[in-house]
Amino acid sequence: MRGTQIDYDVIIVGGGPVGLTLAATFGRFLPELKVAVCDLRPFTVPKDPRASALSAGVTRLFETIGVWNEMKGAATPIAHMHITDSGTGDISRPLFLKFEGDVAPGRPFAHMVPNTATIGALMKAVDGKTDLLAPIELTGMHQTPGRAELALADGKKLSTSLIVAADGARSMLRQWAGIETIGHAYGQSGIVTTIAHEKPHQNVAYEHFRPAGPFASLPLADNRSSLVWTEQTETANALVQKPVEVLAELIESVMGSSLGAVEIVDKVQAFPLRLQIARDFFGSRLALIGDAAHVVHPIAGQGLNLGLGDVAALSEVVADAFRLGQDIGADNVLTGYQRWRRFDTALMAVATDGLNRLFSNDIAPVRALRDIGLGLVDRAGPVKSALIRHAAAVGDGPRLMRGQPL
Repeated sequence: MRGTQIDYDVIIVGGGPVGLTLAATFGRFLPELKVAVCDLRPFTVPKDPRASALSAGVTRLFETIGVWNEMKGAATPIAHMHITDSGTGDISRPLFLKFEGDVAPGRPFAHMVPNTATIGALMKAVDGKTDLLAPIELTGMHQTPGRAELALADGKKLSTSLIVAADGARSMLRQWAGIETIGHAYGQSGIVTTIAHEKPHQNVAYEHFRPAGPFASLPLADNRSSLVWTEQTETANALVQKPVEVLAELIESVMGSSLGAVEIVDKVQAFPLRLQIARDFFGSRLALIGDAAHVVHPIAGQGLNLGLGDVAALSEVVADAFRLGQDIGADNVLTGYQRWRRFDTALMAVATDGLNRLFSNDIAPVRALRDIGLGLVDRAGPVKSALIRHAAAVGDGPRLMRGQPL
């Protein structure tokens, strides 16, 4: 019926892994909240061949909210990381930096998890605890005293104390709130696919820096690896049009045959890369999380992990406010969330942007200096340990990422 209004405590817009993780967290620790997740698409486990690298801090989060057991059967630990560097036409790929071992007893610094396993586990976790509203089309957002409203194309309205924008890099909610972004396009695209290979990967992730950008293979189950290959956009667009047999030979060549003969076993896709950071992570009764708040270069594989860090921080400030009887959508609550996440996001944006600029070139003196630097880091145990612990998101941080309940 047109004109109907439905009331919630929290409305999450965007049913991807970040939005669903926030809903699962609220369902586990704040069951008193009435929560909805909205999406343009139906809520189904997508036929998505891709996988994501989940840091140790993120796997702790998933353990703490009770979904990791559903995911870990499909997860592949990254036990080692080997970083190499070469210029155009180089035959050898000398190893300059490697990370090995666990960041905590029995905990590798990351796992590769198929996106289907992640979404499937999260949907099971929110079932019966969260209203899943899809497919629905939002047509507007506005604030009233003490509340926020979302207008739907069918004439209904959703009213809530807090709206969470998990609707991606082109976030409509962010635009409606008038929140601008800063950043730039890289002129690069990331080619992604899944490969099967002749030799076992031994749970090693390879990051090979090349003049056009990094080339990474990340271990999956059944002697397969997830491939993320950065090239100039024009080159990437041409590569994805090649026959898969030809592309497989190119991939094997770029990898230096480290995994033997290669077969492409999933669709090959290319995505343009950019740096994009929201100037504010919140507006009036609105919090931005995930790609709605920040998009960084995939050079360190931290995009999804940053978004799940947002979930850990936002759920903690909301939980604390709720238990103190405060308004969970008030500016002072959301300011605390922004203060917490802005520094980590800026640090990761600067790091990934700087690494891409440093390594995406073939200038001999620059290559020499960066390779010396990599070699020094490899020999400096405490420095290397600190770097990998930071990338793995272990140590200080939100309670969920330290394995502590809200």
